Formats: sequence, C-alpha cells, structure tokens
Amino acid sequence: MTTATDNNKLVVVQLSGGNDYLNTIVPYGDGLYYDFRGAIHIKPEDVLPIDDRTGFRPGMEAIKRLWDEGKVAIIHGIGYPNPNRSHFRSMDIWHTALPEDIGNEGWLGRTTQELDPDGENVLTAVNFGRGLPRALGKRGVPVASVGNLETYGLFTDVGDEGRRKTVLDTFAKMYGSANGGDAVMEFLGQTGTDALKGADILRTAVDKYQSNVEYASSAIGQNMRDAAQVMFADLGTRIYYTQQGSYDTHAGELATHYQLWSELSAAVGDFMDDMDEHNAGDDTTLLLFSEFGRRIKDNGSGTDHGSGGVAFLIGNNVKGGIYSSYPSLKERDHLEGDLHFNNDFRINYTSILEDWFGLDAVPIVNGSFEKFDFFRNGNGTNGNGAH
Repeated sequence: MTTATDNNKLVVVQLSGGNDYLNTIVPYGDGLYYDFRGAIHIKPEDVLPIDDRTGFRPGMEAIKRLWDEGKVAIIHGIGYPNPNRSHFRSMDIWHTALPEDIGNEGWLGRTTQELDPDGENVLTAVNFGRGLPRALGKRGVPVASVGNLETYGLFTDVGDEGRRKTVLDTFAKMYGSANGGDAVMEFLGQTGTDALKGADILRTAVDKYQSNVEYASSAIGQNMRDAAQVMFADLGTRIYYTQQGSYDTHAGELATHYQLWSELSAAVGDFMDDMDEHNAGDDTTLLLFSEFGRRIKDNGSGTDHGSGGVAFLIGNNVKGGIYSSYPSLKERDHLEGDLHFNNDFRINYTSILEDWFGLDAVPIVNGSFEKFDFFRNGNGTNGNGAH
C-alpha cells in the first residue's frame, strides 16, 4: 500500500502564461472543437490518442509513453470559483490557495514548514529558476533559488578562492552580528545564514551526479536535470519547483505551443527515466499546472485568456487515468466564452498533501476539500482512475 513517507518528494512545474487546455488534451472527437477553433486547432490525424474522443497534442510523445505505462493522471477542468483572467492574480490564487482573499504565504511555504517544523534543513524546498514563486514564500522558511546549479553559490564571481573565503567570512559575520537585535535584523541575520549554508551544500550536488540520461539543452530540460542532481545528492530536499513559459499565446500559437510542449514533454520523460535509473521513481511525483486555460474560440492566430484548465500528476506511484470530466463545449455551457471549471484546484492540493506527504491539508489550503484517489492504493474518495 502506498503511504506517505519521509522520502516522498514533489516536483512542481508551473506552466506560466496560461496553457491552452483545448490544444493540450485535444477533444478531437468533438466537432465543436473544430467549429470554434477554425484556425488554431490540432488535426485529428496528428493527435496522440487517449481514447476515441481525446488525445495528447503532437510534441507530447514522452508524456504519452508515460500515460501508456499508467503513470499519468490527467486532471480535467481544473480551476476555482469566479475565475480571474489576470495572469498575476490567477497565479497568486494558485500560489496562496486563497481565491477570495489576498494572501502573503504560499501553500508550499506552509508545506515546507510542516515537513520541517524546526527548520533543521535549509534545503527542504528548492526553486530552480530566477526569483522566488509566491507558492514557496513564508516568513521564516528558507528556500534556495537556483538559476544554474553548476555556477550556483555566493560570490562565485570572485575568482581567487582565498579572496572569496574572505568575502564569505565577512558576509557571515555581517549577518551573524544581526542576531540579538530587533525582529527585522534577526530575520535578515537568519536569512543570510541560511543562504550561506544552502549555497555551500548545493555546490556539492553537481560533483555527486552521474547518469546515463542526456537531458535536452532547453531551459526546462536543464532545470529538470538540476532538480535531479539535487535529489540524488541526498540533501533532504522534499519540494522542487520550476517553471516554463511563456504560454501566453495570443498570436502564433501553433508553433509556440508545439515547441513548449515538445521541450516540456522531453524534459519530463528524461527526468522520469533518470528517476528510474537511480531507483527514485517510486518516491517522486510531478505536478504540472497553469494559472488558467484559453478562450474556446481562437482569435485568428492565437487564443486569449480564459478559464478552466488541465493539470497533470506523473509518477510511478500515481494511479494513471482520467480525473473529473472534460468541460462541455456546447455554447449554452460556456462561461462567458470560456470553459467552466468542474474541479477545484484545492482538491488536488489536498490529495497531494494528505496522501503523499501525510499532512493535514486544512490549514495549508485554507479549507476542507474532498480528495482524488491519485496514488496507488491510496484513500481518496472521488477519483475516477480508469483509462
């Protein structure tokens, strides 16, 4: 039976910009799709079939392979009540799990604190990419943000190792002197100390890594490789976060969307192969999500901001299949020209938090929600895991 363990890890890939749901899981068996998407559609003969109604878009061959192996959960119609079509607000809702209010803490920041309540490991959560997503933010919770693992560290531009050691010593003393001061200075002191500690530990990951998997040179491919390197260095990291974009395809969508998904699917396939090579596949689950879908009708060369999207869970212990149902394309069922959501994203968070991490989800997602039966022999209540 699959149970939450201290070894279980979550890798989150944020598809920034609003991924086009209709051109990702293509409803090629529904003529309304072609009626509404006269210019921006996937031809039936190009679809990678799931069944006689839906299929993956071309470019997703690696994810299709994982689907055929029973390792991919497709989560239809994901969203939240009263959808917001602003990139910033909608992503903020996903990050904080607060559709109605403005939050200052991320759901994964709260998760990190629950996984490591005493703050013993400054690398419980690591972001791969520039900046720090709101999802990982929480006061007092350290999160390393790695642009490039091979060059990551503090003051790495100081070429002479002796000079760099002097600079690092000064940095440590400067922040260390903040201890015992007011709350702000203590926070800065801890932040600096954690950054120094995390940088030094992460620098060891590259040298420890060996793999027969060759990741593509795309940005998402390199970020996934960096995540694998940190994972296999056995640093105690439980949450890995990265993002890819931009999926904001108002124009020229067909070529852009194909390239994005080709790169992402290849990166996911390589990552999963790497997991299996290092016997880490059973302990690792990937979550792929975007802040919203796109409009049902195309605009001639692309698609505009919409609602109702698709998310994916991928892993050896994921019970592959279809979860929830594809929103209706019938015009009477549209939400102001968009797909209706039929699956609150906090249901998915709750399932992951409780069945994968063994945590109480209520304070993290700000409410009580039912669960999908995502994980093999898990205890969710309302999932449909059939292909």
